[in-house]
Amino acid sequence: CNSPPTQREQSTTFPERTMERIVGGYAPVPHSIKYIVSIQTRDRQHFCGGFLINKYWIVSAAHCNIGVHKMLIVAGDYSLTIYEGTEQEILPHLVVPHPAYNSTTNNSDIMLIKVRNTNCQPSSVFTKGRVCRVSGWGYTSPSGSQIPSTLRTVKLPIISSGKCNSSESFNGSITENMLCAGYSIGGKDACQGDSGGPLVCDGRVYGVVSWGRGCADAQFPGVYTAVSKFRRWIDNTIFSYYSRCNKF
Repeated sequence: CNSPPTQREQSTTFPERTMERIVGGYAPVPHSIKYIVSIQTRDRQHFCGGFLINKYWIVSAAHCNIGVHKMLIVAGDYSLTIYEGTEQEILPHLVVPHPAYNSTTNNSDIMLIKVRNTNCQPSSVFTKGRVCRVSGWGYTSPSGSQIPSTLRTVKLPIISSGKCNSSESFNGSITENMLCAGYSIGGKDACQGDSGGPLVCDGRVYGVVSWGRGCADAQFPGVYTAVSKFRRWIDNTIFSYYSRCNKF
């Protein structure tokens, strides 16, 4: 029988466990992916990713919400185990999971995080590009091989909802708020620890790493929250806090 779907946050139950990476990917040029952030516990254990949409707001997956007072945001990081002098540790002031998020179906798995400020450049998300890629500090293999804890990235094609929702794959579990990406032969994917990270295609963020069934399985590609379905909610949420002159 098929294994149950799994959300893709890194377990924080075993803090001694080595952090692992994207499956089938490669190490990008250090600090070339400027918009990505590591979401960590207050004792600096990575468990999810996220990405800047401006210097005050971060997008991640709603299932990464462990509570604003338990989170630490690290921008400008590349290696999780080596201090490089580029890291910015930021305490979040507010987390806003989507009100329709369903932890059973993983529908509307998206969240906004408000921070005071960062010096990183979120504009890199919107420069023109040619390929889709997902980045993060998640497992490099479904079995969890141990490697140095540097950022990884992998190129992936978008898969049609029809194929992803077929009886041979997710069999109707993919909602209109989700999209799938991966190869028909498997081997490349996001995995546990990559949750909340961005899937960037043609210079735009198309998806947020959400869930899957195993990792890099030819039958089950990675599932992402479709950002385009939530653009109005993102804009309205950000505007509502500025319009009320909240000072976070």
